Amino acid sequence: MLERIKHMLKKEFIQVFRDPRMRPVIFVAPIIQLLVFSYAVTTDVRNIATAIFDRDNSVVSRELVARFINSGYFEVVEYIDNYSQARELIDRGGAQAILFMNKGFGDKVKAGRPAQLQIIVDGIDSNTAAIVLQYSNRIVSEFSEQLVRSEFGTLQGAVKKFGQVNLIGRAWFNENLESRNFYVPGVIATIVALITLMLTSMAIVREKEIGTMEQIMVTPITPKEFILGKTMPFALIGLIDVVLVSIVGVFWFDIPIRGSLLLLFFCTALYLMTTLGIGLLISTISRTQQQAMMTTFFFFMPTILLSGLMFPIANMPTVIQWLTYLNPMRYFLVIIRGIFLKGVGFNTLWPQMMALTIIGLGTLWLSTTRFKKTLI
Repeated sequence: MLERIKHMLKKEFIQVFRDPRMRPVIFVAPIIQLLVFSYAVTTDVRNIATAIFDRDNSVVSRELVARFINSGYFEVVEYIDNYSQARELIDRGGAQAILFMNKGFGDKVKAGRPAQLQIIVDGIDSNTAAIVLQYSNRIVSEFSEQLVRSEFGTLQGAVKKFGQVNLIGRAWFNENLESRNFYVPGVIATIVALITLMLTSMAIVREKEIGTMEQIMVTPITPKEFILGKTMPFALIGLIDVVLVSIVGVFWFDIPIRGSLLLLFFCTALYLMTTLGIGLLISTISRTQQQAMMTTFFFFMPTILLSGLMFPIANMPTVIQWLTYLNPMRYFLVIIRGIFLKGVGFNTLWPQMMALTIIGLGTLWLSTTRFKKTLI
């Protein structure tokens, strides 16, 4: 048995690396994808293109504009003086926000009367628009509070001082609230899944297309040995890819690894067992490599959308939430983020590890059963 598996492993490695162009695809492409995706996938909103429509042009209005600029979130791209320019800027996407102050804004503030400030936001991207409004509210609130304190200070004791309640916030595990720390581990899980699914989904169907399946059928190798021989090379490749992209994530993006590396590799092996099993199952039910590739992408996109990588699972409809329990990436995202950011161990992650084990063994069993049927 071991001898047959040994020859099967040797054959698979030769077949994978026979083409010199496959080596950079397997080992270099994941690193490039991690660099590109990690910079692109972020929810941090900075450098908001802002136009200033200041009809008041007073000291107070200019000071408020300076507050927006100095916040680090808003970048003034143009000063406008009429409504047509404002509409044209929003229509062509030249500005994401327009800060409007009407005449008399500064006089009302100095007189202690309510002064209205308008922020016009491009609402096509609702998430970005909500964040822009949140930033604006915070800046205006701080500005208004400072004005009140300054005005009270000039009353020379006429106003009694009241005690203040200060809220001190503290974020655990991601102290600077960087979205990259949340998304990079997820990108690692996505890239590893894509590489292993693509390799294994064409493993058996390739044998059928090039005509070597008949030769394998007449050998004494059993279906279990055949599946094992097909799985192990890609599992090793997957582990190497995990090491490479993790090194880039830690040393390039400064993503901390607070947990056990040994536990990370063990959980990765469980995750690879599920992706390899699914890939082999796709390969057994496909008749051509093109069909296997299309089936892989058909499976891969819902896997990402239902994993919690991009959208919180709690916000999904109940029926969709139940479907996510069949998604191995859902469990591995909890594991890899827990090990990277929180430093949690087996006592916390064992439910996810158990789910990956069940899904992995189930898909490998289905692959073996399906391959056995093709031999008959």
